[in-house]
Amino acid sequence: MSGLSPGFKRFNRSDDPRLPPGQFVADGFPVLSAGPTPVIDLQRWRFTVTDVHGDRRQWTWDEYQRLPQEDVRKDIHCVTRWSKFDTVWRGVSLDVLLEGVGTDVGYAMVESVGGYTTNVPLADITGGKAWVVHEYDGRPLTAEHGGPARMLIPHLYFWKSAKWVSGVRLMAHDQQGFWEALGYHDYGDPWREQRYWGD
Repeated sequence: MSGLSPGFKRFNRSDDPRLPPGQFVADGFPVLSAGPTPVIDLQRWRFTVTDVHGDRRQWTWDEYQRLPQEDVRKDIHCVTRWSKFDTVWRGVSLDVLLEGVGTDVGYAMVESVGGYTTNVPLADITGGKAWVVHEYDGRPLTAEHGGPARMLIPHLYFWKSAKWVSGVRLMAHDQQGFWEALGYHDYGDPWREQRYWGD
């Protein structure tokens, strides 16, 4: 990933039970991206769920805003070793977006504007574990942090919470996403320090 944003501070709280091994607590919100920040027109934004048969369900920005919204407070953990406690988001649960879609498959590929992808087991984005969020700390999500909307899968390393999200494609078999194909761990559990292949 390209460099950290300037100006954030780090401090250790290694005795805090919420801090996974090998992590430090960031005082601030570092920005990391695989490429340039896209400019996304809300009039053209779409979120698409594609099932294993290729059938699609799609929402415009206005339709997405009318879906049931949740306020979520979660700790987040980046593979580059920073963690941030009690982050506050607002968005739509994946359970809402996948309602009525055949979910008897094992995996999903999260897809983003610009071609970024990341793979996750379907069980890790259902059951109240994942959201498509559009607000952070009570304000619209900024582009540098993945706005207008990003995935939030807080129990996995933060690269799985893809920025500029555009859809989820359900898969019968696992496939590697962008960072996974370049050496990052297929699953990414921060409590097991699953950062890279072989961890």
